[in-house]
Amino acid sequence: MLPIVTGEPGDAPDELNLDPRERAALLAWVGENLPLVRRSAVGSRIQYWAIGVGVVLGLIAHVGGFLLKTTTTAEPLALLADLLYTLGLALWTGIVVVLFVEVWPQSKKRQFKQALTAYEAAKGRTQPPSPPTAE
Repeated sequence: MLPIVTGEPGDAPDELNLDPRERAALLAWVGENLPLVRRSAVGSRIQYWAIGVGVVLGLIAHVGGFLLKTTTTAEPLALLADLLYTLGLALWTGIVVVLFVEVWPQSKKRQFKQALTAYEAAKGRTQPPSPPTAE
């Protein structure tokens, strides 16, 4: 069932389905940490953390699988070692590909936008540059 909004202050619907005490605590925390919340919402902070964790877990699985693979000859354990080794290899190399295909071009695009904005501001134009119509 959808909440009824009357337009009164503080009558906004609660998308998180929190009780009033939890909602007040959440809003207080967000108010105290507003710069961090804005950076997390707008920036790529979560994406970078996920990439970092993925690389670390992939390298750990890759090295652990390799070490387990070289020390065991029994069939069930050798299969597990091979699967762990392959999973680790696929995980960390896949993330390296994502870095070159997704993250690096985004950072370059952001740098170009900042340079263009600085150039426009230096030339006396105060409005931000309009995005190109075709890429």
